[in-house]
Parts: sequence; structure tokens; C-alpha cells
Amino acid sequence: MADSPKFIPILLGSDINAYGMARSFHQEYKIKSEAIGSKQLAATRFSHIVKVKIVPDFNEEEVFIETLTNLAINRYNDPNITYLLIPCGDSYAELVSKYQKTLSQWFSFPAIDHDLLLKLSDKVSFYNICEEYGLPYPTTYIVDKEMYDQKTYLNPLPFDFPIAIKPTDSVEYLNIHFEGKKKAYIIEGKAEYDLVVDRIYQSGYTKELIIQEFVAGDDSNMRVLNAYVDSNHQVRMMFLGQPLLEDPFPASIGNYVAILPDDHDEIYQNLKRFLEDIQYTGFANIDMKYDPKDGRFKLFEINLRQGRSSFFVTLNGINLAKLIIDEFVYQTPFTGTVYGRRNDDQKFWLGVPTRVFKKYAADNPQKEKALELMKKGKVGTTVFYPKDYSLTHFSLMVYMFYRYNDRFDTFFKSK
Repeated sequence: MADSPKFIPILLGSDINAYGMARSFHQEYKIKSEAIGSKQLAATRFSHIVKVKIVPDFNEEEVFIETLTNLAINRYNDPNITYLLIPCGDSYAELVSKYQKTLSQWFSFPAIDHDLLLKLSDKVSFYNICEEYGLPYPTTYIVDKEMYDQKTYLNPLPFDFPIAIKPTDSVEYLNIHFEGKKKAYIIEGKAEYDLVVDRIYQSGYTKELIIQEFVAGDDSNMRVLNAYVDSNHQVRMMFLGQPLLEDPFPASIGNYVAILPDDHDEIYQNLKRFLEDIQYTGFANIDMKYDPKDGRFKLFEINLRQGRSSFFVTLNGINLAKLIIDEFVYQTPFTGTVYGRRNDDQKFWLGVPTRVFKKYAADNPQKEKALELMKKGKVGTTVFYPKDYSLTHFSLMVYMFYRYNDRFDTFFKSK
């Protein structure tokens, strides 16, 4: 169609999240995406559906804005083409939000207000907002640097072990290093708690730590909500997933590796109202867990972008790329929220070898449903895309999947 609008997706990042978006664009529009990242990660390496430009320190503020400004002036400058910026990581989402006024001269993108981004990305202020909107979250205790310096963090906690520990500032935490570092911690006793807090602050971390009462239950008690909110703060899409297994590797704890489609009208309506009331914009990825003590889903955090496992939405018929194109290229008006639903056509998203899922996912009706879908061929991954086949890319993805065997054999602990 010669008269069709022209556009180029520019993905910020080179990980599996970026690959999932590139695959969504390719499936829907048969086009090749471009990506910019600070390093070459495996999922996009040797791919034919995304061209990756590596810019060292691209996730640093000065390099980021200088790179995109230069590219806009020298390359992305055809007035007949829509250039779409799509952050695929926390630091890129924050930078696009912070510099949205400058970037909007050349690029199209959904961007959240920067002050709101800072409030939502900080878990302390996020839980304060949850309190304001009546959204349940786990019982929480805050430790800060002053409490560490004064050793008051050693005082008895207001709830019993086990507990969960996670940083409020994931971007700052990403840049520190120490022995035994994990993305998040499940702590069984006081000695372990004292040691972990000490190591985190000794490494140079300066922000608060979230200490939470552990919500019991295996990974199938988790839920993840994916949403897309347009520039007028209207929720165009919501899709709930039920994770059945998470990555146990210390640096990847909390990353889902198996998801079944789910739906829950109360969750949909409560979070739709929340996102619209706070005037959210863009993709959102909200983690929560069912608490058997009171029968409620407790919110853990909101990721201000699509997640690394969000391709399960595209896999189940709601293409993530189309949401962006409909708004920014075709200017399709909002006509109502599209909800993901369980149905006879649903597919199981899997991000690990079948052997890993069968061995380590908790035995329950959801696992049986997933196995049934697998037998029927209703299963898919993000990275094994037949239309992006080459021996080098396929072999690398096989190797990437194979490594999960050792990860789970070494680090997995039942919950």
C-alpha cells in the first residue's frame, strides 16, 4: 500500500524486552525495527528483525540525549516518517520522560509526567499512593540510610520472619555491586537480615529499603497486569497474566518465565480507575500476589514500561506494537478498553526449556492447564520466531534457554 503512513520503531535497549517489541512490529507490519543500547545483549544478537546500534554509556543522561539529538538531526529527519521511541528498560523510560519536551521535536512516544514517574518508581511513595487509592499492598517497614548509620535498623521488626527485602530505587541499586547481591531477597532470620542490610549500604546504596511481610504461596499466586494508556490518559488495553514460575537466579529474581492468560474484573476495574485518576501515560506492568490470609491481591510494584515477559500479550492476540501505531501513526480514536480474557484460543507463554517448567513449577491445576495447552501446541516463546530464523540466532537462543537448566538446578527453592 503505497499511501500507507511510514514509521520506524526505535527501541531503547537490546534485551529480550526489545526483541519482544521488535517481533510484535514484525508480526503486525512486516518491518524491521531499530534499537539503540549501551551493550549488545543476547536476544537481539544476530537477529534479522531488529538492527542494533551500540552506544557505550547510552543509559547515562548526557550520552543519551546527545546521541538521540544527533541522530534526529542527521538521520531521523524525514518529515514523511514517524519515528517512534519505545523505552525497553527502567533507565530509558526515565530519560524519555525527563527529556520528553526536547525529544518530542523529532520523535513520537507515550511519556509519563516526570514528577509522576519519580513518585511511582520509588516504592515508598508508590505505596503511599496505593494507600491513598485504597489499593492493598504487603505490610511494609522502611529502613533508610540514617537508620543504618545509627544502627536502629537492628531493632526488632514489627512482623515475623520470613520477610522480603528490596530497594526502593532500582536504578541506583542496579549500579552497585557486592557479594551475594540479589534483585530481591527472601530472608528467613535476623542474622541474615542484618547481614544483607549491612552489605547493601556498605556498597554505596543511599536510598530506602523496603522490608515487607512475606506473602505466602508459590509463583502461581502471582499476577501481572499489562496495560497501555494513551496520551489522553485513557486505558486502551489491559491484560492480566498468571505467572507459574519465576527465575531463581539472584540478579533475575522476580522475572517471570511462564505465564498463563488470566482475567479478573475487580483487578481490571480498580487498576483502570487508578491509572486514569493519576493521569498515567504509556505502558504499565504491575506485579501483585494473592494473599491467602485475607483473600486479596497485594500490589508489589509498577514498572513504567512493558515487561520482559509482556510478549505474552502479543502471543495471545493483542499486539503491543499495534497499540502504539494506532495512536501515533493512524490517530485512531479511543473507543473503549480492550481486556485480555481466558478463552479457547489462549496460549501459554514459556521462557524456559520444557524440562525446567515440568520439574520446577508447583503442581496445581494451573500447571495441568499449561501442560494441556503444550500438548495442543498452544504454547509460544518470545525469542524463537520462525520468521527470524538463522543458524547463529537460533543456536544462541538454544544456548540461552539451555542455561536455565543449571540456573534452576543451582538456585531454585520451593516457596
